[in-house]
Amino acid sequence: MTFGRGGPPVVVLNVGGTRYSFAREVLKDFPLRRVSRLHGCLSEQDVLEVCDDYDRERNEYFFDRHSEAFGFILLYVRYGHLRFVPHMCELSFYNEMIYWGLEGSHLDYCCQRRLDDRMSDTYTFYSAEDIRTEPSGGWSGSSKSSGQPEPPKGQESSDAVAPSGAGEKKWLERMRRTFEEPTSSVAAQILATVSILFVIVSMVVLCASTMPEWRKAENRSLDEQSRIIEAICIGWFTAECIVRFIVSKDKCEFVKRPLNIIDLLAITPYYISVLMTIFTGENSQLQRAGVALRVLRMMRIFWVIKLARHFIGLQTLGLTLKRCYREMVMLLVFVCVAMAIFSALAQLLEHGLKIGKPNEGYASIPAACWWVIISMTTVGYGDVCPITVPGRILGGICVVSGIVLLALPITFIYHSFVQCYHELKFRSARYSRSLSAEFLN
Repeated sequence: MTFGRGGPPVVVLNVGGTRYSFAREVLKDFPLRRVSRLHGCLSEQDVLEVCDDYDRERNEYFFDRHSEAFGFILLYVRYGHLRFVPHMCELSFYNEMIYWGLEGSHLDYCCQRRLDDRMSDTYTFYSAEDIRTEPSGGWSGSSKSSGQPEPPKGQESSDAVAPSGAGEKKWLERMRRTFEEPTSSVAAQILATVSILFVIVSMVVLCASTMPEWRKAENRSLDEQSRIIEAICIGWFTAECIVRFIVSKDKCEFVKRPLNIIDLLAITPYYISVLMTIFTGENSQLQRAGVALRVLRMMRIFWVIKLARHFIGLQTLGLTLKRCYREMVMLLVFVCVAMAIFSALAQLLEHGLKIGKPNEGYASIPAACWWVIISMTTVGYGDVCPITVPGRILGGICVVSGIVLLALPITFIYHSFVQCYHELKFRSARYSRSLSAEFLN
């Protein structure tokens, strides 16, 4: 059997059981790259690199692909329009397109939008830590099904020789997941619940300590009790942070994580305030030390951010801000430019031209910036407002401009927020499934 130009004049393509006959010369300039490669094959080995099987007697090339999808792709070859197969997953059809040598740009515009939306909805984010800490049980109990590469044979034998080391690694991995993933096990859920209770108690005590009744002389015992509760909460947070640091794989990566930085910012002010109290005294006359002490105590409000470790909503907000920093900067640039223009015009119309009685709320451009920002965000406190007719017209333009400028980047931020939410929800469901397997065991 010969191939190439000396081969049979008719070529039969069998795609998923459906046969198509073509003249060999047609394959040379065929729009599908995989099919056109058959024209240049000079041996059977070259043919088998292009298709899945070859029948010498029938001169038939077999492709184990979706027959209906290939039929729609041939319609594109014939008429120049490529659309999705009805009742077929967009991603599956896109996979067929890639196989035959087409790209997403070959789709009609309406189908391109469907493909973009589907890819955005099903996009999943795996960090390097997720890949390293993927449970061996996964979804089906095997490393192959969970997407992890199988270990080399030499590694398997070394693990078999040293079962104690493997057991220690397994224990550390279990501890790490218990402290890092609240939905990974029953113990992790209990630990997360306790941490949430400590955060809530500390916030309640912080809010109550600022009430005048709490700080009266006769309520000295309440102040002492609040300090004891605060010390207990800080002790729990400190122990939790130290344990997570000990069981972490990469200590440098642990310190760089945003949630761990927040934990450090929430814990450190307490110890600094304790040291300042010891060195300066509780009733110190040093005003600067007293102000710094009050600021450090008020920084306990950062404990609320610790809830982001246990709630997908706060994690989604943080991840969205991280990915949309360009859009956020663009939004701030829009606001700053509009603020500079409208504040200068407002100061000129309300105070600079001296039309009637000067409006003291617009005595300077920085003072007018306050009115611009509350107008553009449609807050409108009413503490500063224009009194001249030109100033009120400018105020109306300022409000409408603010609505338009703020709405422009919101669409990008919204789509990123939805995408981040689906990613984190998928990750949480992945660990919840391992939790269900633990209950079954």
